[in-house]
Amino acid sequence: MTVDVASTPHHAAHGGQHWHFCSASCVRKFTAEPARYDGSRAAPSAAHEAAREGAVWTCPMHPEIHSPGPDACPLCGMALEPLDAGPDDAPNPELVDFTRRFIVACILTLPVLALTMGADLVDLHVLDAQRSAWVQFALATPVVLWCGRPFLVRGAASFRSGALNMFSLVSIGVSAAYLFSLVATIAPQWFPAVLRDMHGGAPVYYEAAAVVVALVLLGQILELRARAATGRAIHALLDLAPPTARRIDPDGNEIDVPLADVKQGERLRVRPGERLPVDGRVVEGASHVDESMLTGEPLPQTRKSGDHVTGGTVNGSGTLVIAAEAVGAEATLARIIQRVTEAQRSRAPIQDLADRVSSWFVPAVVAIAALAFVAWWLWGGPQALGLALLNAMAVLVIACPCALGLAVPMSIRVGTGRAARAGVLFRDASALQALAQVDTLIVDKTGTLTIGKPTLERIEALPGFDELTLLAWSAALERGSEHPLASALITAARERKAPRALARDFEAIAGQGVRGDVGGHAILLGNRALLDAQGVPTETLDSRAEVHREQGSIALYIAVECQPAGVLVIHDPLRKDAAATVTALRARGLRVIMATGDNARTAAHTAESLGGLDGVKAGLSPAGKQDFVRQLQAEGHRVAMAGDGINDAPALAAADIGLAMGGGTDVAIQSAGCTLLGGDIAAILRARRIAEATMRNIRQNLFFSLVFNGLGVPIAAGALYPFTGILLSPMFAGAAMALSSVTVITNALRLRHARV
Repeated sequence: MTVDVASTPHHAAHGGQHWHFCSASCVRKFTAEPARYDGSRAAPSAAHEAAREGAVWTCPMHPEIHSPGPDACPLCGMALEPLDAGPDDAPNPELVDFTRRFIVACILTLPVLALTMGADLVDLHVLDAQRSAWVQFALATPVVLWCGRPFLVRGAASFRSGALNMFSLVSIGVSAAYLFSLVATIAPQWFPAVLRDMHGGAPVYYEAAAVVVALVLLGQILELRARAATGRAIHALLDLAPPTARRIDPDGNEIDVPLADVKQGERLRVRPGERLPVDGRVVEGASHVDESMLTGEPLPQTRKSGDHVTGGTVNGSGTLVIAAEAVGAEATLARIIQRVTEAQRSRAPIQDLADRVSSWFVPAVVAIAALAFVAWWLWGGPQALGLALLNAMAVLVIACPCALGLAVPMSIRVGTGRAARAGVLFRDASALQALAQVDTLIVDKTGTLTIGKPTLERIEALPGFDELTLLAWSAALERGSEHPLASALITAARERKAPRALARDFEAIAGQGVRGDVGGHAILLGNRALLDAQGVPTETLDSRAEVHREQGSIALYIAVECQPAGVLVIHDPLRKDAAATVTALRARGLRVIMATGDNARTAAHTAESLGGLDGVKAGLSPAGKQDFVRQLQAEGHRVAMAGDGINDAPALAAADIGLAMGGGTDVAIQSAGCTLLGGDIAAILRARRIAEATMRNIRQNLFFSLVFNGLGVPIAAGALYPFTGILLSPMFAGAAMALSSVTVITNALRLRHARV
């Protein structure tokens, strides 16, 4: 469901709202005009409007809600917030407005409390109960009708729309106490004599209504501030981009320009200690660059002429001149921020549990409050009516389901932000939940367990063939391939000054290799399966290849004109932290299985170097890896697949959660639910820890909110009174309600410091 809050004129607070139901799309549209301030929401400041011009606002609990301006969510009544990250210094209009209302409420409510709770100290000859009621009326009325107006308006809107929420309960409780007191003030003679005092005055509960309004305002203020803290991960990412860049013009002159003015291809100077402004390639200089914002690893990386660098990373002691390549929305940092924002707004499947509970919770609370009212009215003794009103009001206030609604989205927001700081980008909340629940991890070998930068060790040419010629032909074919091994051959050909050749009729055969025509010769380059499929005898190549495979190297066969020509030996060393990470993942209860297209001997040597795995599947094509994932799922396993996102794309898409090993510049691999920016296997462990911590935090929040209401509602209804004589005042119920929301958000904020 998508709900848009659009702008149409109205004459009163939400008075012009309309819900449009479309049978074709099941879209509900809520319309409200935020053009003039009417007390139903915060009046946006000029600074804030300027900062948010053109922004779209959404609800943290219902991300399907969209509005052109700051308003209240038509489903839960919560204040909307900007959909996209923006300036952190822009004031929250609702926070400013609620703070003002809270100050006024406190000033007016304190005298009401003094008159009520200190009545025994007041000389009733000077101020009798009836006059006291009129004074309380004068003080409490602005508190209820002006300070509490946003709650009353949102509560009324919830009843008109049928989307009951916390403001439904608050508005009922406050309105009941205020209207009861108003009638008692104007016409005390309407009440039974047993309820009136010696001066004929009836009991009033202005202090309960006023204090509840003040406490709900306080709770909203604390909640808004805490919610702002959950978005600091986005603002921390925004702060990584410097506001200006030092541009070098064609004449060699240097000038600082706003980052938005940088164009692709321009040369920029980055001095020691500065953050790189955009993605680019080094054209002059050399330095160590701190890329921890991408990888989560603190060790700086050496960057020299020709190397790629990423905007937001920190230059070390050297001076770099870079050519801008990706600017604006195409820059890595901008795409990271966009992906984190989308993940924070998404819904986790566990949210459905909270939604199902909330759907019946508010009606159930209203029913319990009604039963409490009737029970106290019938059996409450001389003060039955007053006790019935106060206990029903306490039930309504303490049971506000705001904490339940916040339990999941606040944890998701903080958890995905913490993951981004560790170099882990979740596509959405469901991916995060899926990673916490998997029991089997399938890892590709090349680029996942290994560093992904293979090098050519040697060439074993058969008699009649020249090593350099075979290298030249191989490099010519691989220039059309995207496989990681291709770069090893191309680099070796360049370094060994092999003659450059051109390939025609190139064809990549998935899981086998490549073939084509080079210099009039039909060339096959790949594994044994490729040569077998073409009828090329491989006996003379097998014996040579096996020696190298037993040492963990990769052996590629090359055939010319359907005749075996030689073996190219390529080595891709294991990542230094691969063995420790695999051990740690297995210790956390994961089965770790390697699936690779390499030969079984090479795969077995790799598994042995890692200290052992829970399984090895060798010689798999991309489709074979996908079938293996589905086989494990059919056996009842929840499967995560980690790969480089190219040859492993089918398996990444088939897995319950795909983990794409990104290199820092490709952060939008569509086949995976999670991208590991650093491209190292240790990031899998970090991602798993964050996912587990976030789901644990969500369960804690749901427990806090459900148990709080489970205990609070019967106590507020008076369940303890027959045994202890204790009743819960609506004032304490309001404080407890505010505390529950703040507790949930504070618990979610602990994820900012989660160990990964």
